[in-house]
Amino acid sequence: MLGYTIRRVLLAVFVLWGVVTVVFIIVRLVPADPALLIAGMDATPEQLAELRKRMGLDQPLIVQYFAYLAGAVTGDFGNSYTQGVPVMTLVGQALPNTALLAVLACMLAVVVSFPLGLLAALRVNRPTDRIVTTASLLTQSLPGFWVGVVLMLVFSQMLKLLPSTGFSSPAALVLPVVTVALPFIAILTRMTRSGLLEVVGEGYITTARAKGLSERIVIFIHATRNALIPVITVVGLEFGTLLGGAVITETVFSFPGIGKLLVGSILTRDYALVQACVMLIAAAFVVVNLVVDLVYGYLDPRVRLAK
Repeated sequence: MLGYTIRRVLLAVFVLWGVVTVVFIIVRLVPADPALLIAGMDATPEQLAELRKRMGLDQPLIVQYFAYLAGAVTGDFGNSYTQGVPVMTLVGQALPNTALLAVLACMLAVVVSFPLGLLAALRVNRPTDRIVTTASLLTQSLPGFWVGVVLMLVFSQMLKLLPSTGFSSPAALVLPVVTVALPFIAILTRMTRSGLLEVVGEGYITTARAKGLSERIVIFIHATRNALIPVITVVGLEFGTLLGGAVITETVFSFPGIGKLLVGSILTRDYALVQACVMLIAAAFVVVNLVVDLVYGYLDPRVRLAK
């Protein structure tokens, strides 16, 4: 287990380094001058040169890269070009909101999807199964921004039940959480159904039934426990994605999270803030993925013993 853990940690570090490098390159390929965007079109060449020097943009790219890499290792991503405050301060203000959104969406998805998947598996090829499967496919196919706009029109504009934007009260969480959770519910429902259908045909399930155990014990104790292993993996990966920032949902609802912060920094060409946001998203995804890999390797020895 120790060797498997070391390999996964080293791979995670390598992935983070790759993300840092790619983001650094892509951001600087954007055909726009941050100094000009900040200073305005009326700025003189001398003012632009002074601003680029203060931002460190007058240095060669290789110098900028190693300075950025050193800062990333220590958690110092510099100051925001547009707001003049440390970018980690801005990220620290947005991260708790995104984390709350991700946790609530995951909880809602797990609570709703498991009973639906179990119901579909127990009623396979019956009307209930077909309804649940069809609804899952349709829900997973709907664009997130469209779902958010429809929910906003119905519950905010027409019914006047929930706020449509911002995060002024707990009620403002309802629509973003539902929007984020819906495709997650669809994925987990289908995975729970397929996992249970695959497990119930195994020999140990047949043996459990032959021993005279009730169907409830066979399903909930023997079948469910083994069928949920891949579901746990998907939950971990999806949670990492949500924690990284539900960019579209946060933008639609003007929710003050990492996703909205990232979009705003891209529009203003705020290099430092863009790099910090993307690095945080990648780090969240990689760390959660690493934890899931380690848990999966602990639960299934075949994973950690595979070459």
